[in-house]
Amino acid sequence: MRIAMANDHAGFALKTEIAAQLRGLGHEVVDFGTHDENACDLPDVVYPAALALSRGEVDRAIFVDGVGYGSAMIANKVPRVFAAVCQDPFCAELSRSHSATTALCLGGKIIGSALALEIVRVWLTTEPLTDEKYRRRVDKVVAIDARHVGDATPGPTAV
Repeated sequence: MRIAMANDHAGFALKTEIAAQLRGLGHEVVDFGTHDENACDLPDVVYPAALALSRGEVDRAIFVDGVGYGSAMIANKVPRVFAAVCQDPFCAELSRSHSATTALCLGGKIIGSALALEIVRVWLTTEPLTDEKYRRRVDKVVAIDARHVGDATPGPTAV
C-alpha cells in the first residue's frame, strides 16, 4: 500500500517511528514532510499530501501534528478525503469499519509511540463494513462531500 505521510514540527518524531513501522511491513511511504523539528505551517505539508490521496496517487494517508485536529481540519477540506483523529485503537477500528476513513490523524503531544503504532496497525488492517446499514451511511457522507467540497484542483491562495 502507498501511504502519504505529513507532519508538523510537533509530530516529526512520531511520524519518523510510524514511517519506519510502515516500511517494515512492506508499505511504501510517500513523505510530504516536514523533515525536522523546526517550526512550520501545517497546511504546507498536509494539504499536498491530502491532494495526493484525493487524486488516487496514494491509497491512504497518516498525518501527525500536536493533537491531530489541525491535520483533520485541513484534510477534510479536500475532496474524497475522509480523515479522523484517533487516540486509541478502538476509535481507529471504528473510524475504518463504520466510516471508511482514508486518512488517520494523530497527536504527537497526546499519545506515545507504542500506542500510536498500535493505532496505526489497527487502522491499516481494518476494512469498512459492507452491510447495507454502514454502506448507506458512508454513501451519504460521500454524497455530501461531492456536493460541497468540489474537485481536487488547487484554487487561489487566500490573502
